Amino acid sequence: MTTTTMIELFIDGIARGLVFALLGAGITLVFGLGNILNIAIGVFAIIALIATVQLLAVSSSVAVAAVGGLAFVAVLGLAVDRTLLSLVYRKDGEERILLGIFVTLGLMLFFEGVLFVEFPEGFTLSHGIPSLTVAGVSVRGSTQIIILISSIVLLLLFLFLNLTYLGKATRTVFQDETGALLCGINPRRIQTLIFVVSVVFAGLAGILQGFETDLRPAAAFELTVFAIIVSIVGGVRNIRGTVVAGLLLGLVITYANFFIGAFVAKMILFGVAVVVLLLRPEEIA
Repeated sequence: MTTTTMIELFIDGIARGLVFALLGAGITLVFGLGNILNIAIGVFAIIALIATVQLLAVSSSVAVAAVGGLAFVAVLGLAVDRTLLSLVYRKDGEERILLGIFVTLGLMLFFEGVLFVEFPEGFTLSHGIPSLTVAGVSVRGSTQIIILISSIVLLLLFLFLNLTYLGKATRTVFQDETGALLCGINPRRIQTLIFVVSVVFAGLAGILQGFETDLRPAAAFELTVFAIIVSIVGGVRNIRGTVVAGLLLGLVITYANFFIGAFVAKMILFGVAVVVLLLRPEEIA
């Protein structure tokens, strides 16, 4: 084991952690804003990747196809929010949480079934970015893309939440939905906006992961599990904590994969989530 290898693993772990952070942010935004745990978030990631691959048949530009894939998943997310989730948002408290879980779980099973029948093969994307070697440390092109795009998108999210009127309104709804309504803010419109943003984040995570590895529709459930674990560890109502948790867990699973194998690495992730729930059960309250 050399220092160079350790550094390369660290960079790969950061890239994986940023993908986790995008997925976890999608969970945290929707749950924190409207008490809906979006079990279907992994499916949106796969749908965006498949849409991007399909659009490459008519466009030679990966960037254009990716934008089209994200636009498709955004429209799909808007349709889901204005139909199925509108029924969920009529409920309050624990009833909304439970109904949201059942509705999004059913949505996930439906989309997974359709995707499994129509697109049983795996999907991946080529990027054409060469590896970069600095001081003997090699960074793959896919890793460069993931780190650059994810960092920019997450930075824009923080700027949106802290510097814009809509962002401040979103934070107000996060803290007190009823109070926001009394202040003249329409929580339902904010919830729709944030749900669309969350599925776009998931779609971006799926596309970026497609640069790194081959993804099949069956991977949707695993991506959802990663997203939920990251959100729980970081705090289901804490965006900053979710991003930090995504980075840390990305490093943990990358090093664990290398030293002790993928199966044990996933068990470590589950173990971390269980410990956090035992120490801070209020995170899901």
